[in-house]
Amino acid sequence: MTAPNDGSMPSIRQDVPTPARMYDYCLGGKDNFPVDRAAVLAVHKQFPEGATEARNNRLFLYRLVRFLARDAGIRQFLDMGSGLPTQSNVHQVAQRFQPDAHVVYVDNDPIVLAYGRALLADDRTTTVIAADMTESQRIVDDPETRKLIDFAEPVAALFLSIGHSIVDDASLRNMFETVWAALAPGSYLAFSQVCGVDRAAVEEGNEMSERLGLAWKNRTVVDVTELLRGLAPVETVEPGLVKVVDWRPDPDQPRLAQVDEPLRPYLESPPENPRATECGVVLRKL
Repeated sequence: MTAPNDGSMPSIRQDVPTPARMYDYCLGGKDNFPVDRAAVLAVHKQFPEGATEARNNRLFLYRLVRFLARDAGIRQFLDMGSGLPTQSNVHQVAQRFQPDAHVVYVDNDPIVLAYGRALLADDRTTTVIAADMTESQRIVDDPETRKLIDFAEPVAALFLSIGHSIVDDASLRNMFETVWAALAPGSYLAFSQVCGVDRAAVEEGNEMSERLGLAWKNRTVVDVTELLRGLAPVETVEPGLVKVVDWRPDPDQPRLAQVDEPLRPYLESPPENPRATECGVVLRKL
């Protein structure tokens, strides 16, 4: 594991919530602060499906990386906006099926960087880069990225549960296009994000996030489809853009850790008609 490539690390704020730490709390993690837990519970007052969808996304990550490594033979992974190290991390799943798999994690949350670097201190096949994931060209060109990833060979670029953290559609679109252009044929791009069932649910979620001080933008499935339109040449991996819980489900996959008591009622009695759900898609470059 190499030293930070920028020589510095911003301080960790404990007075404002961050999506990475809120996600960690929903997964049963311990790397979060009271402000993050309070924000998660505030979200659940309006969207009680929140933790369920976060956990569905993490289970999707396991099935996705297993498919890419075991079935598609991918041995290089670029994880954009990786979040806090938790259960079944990308490098752990990939290396279970491809022992020599290389993984580059990208994040700009200081606590993610601190914990990630500690976890990977002795791992020479995996690294963490401190960067804003919208700086796609910088990430692709970074010496640490190039040390582990050969873009002349197939790569899996993962954009999982990060789209809603990028408010500007043009920035998100540019991120896809820049990384897609760098990928060799046979590479994959996977994307997931929170989608509202309709425009009213999207706007309500965005207003709530603004009140909580979060940079956040829910979208509809139509919005996501438009953002991805035009990437070519492309093959959509079955079953296409769907709720992540419906992407090649496996009832026997590893379980996640139990959540804190305040969140358990939401998991035990999820709403019958959720107004927001995590949707995902996997694309293959031809």
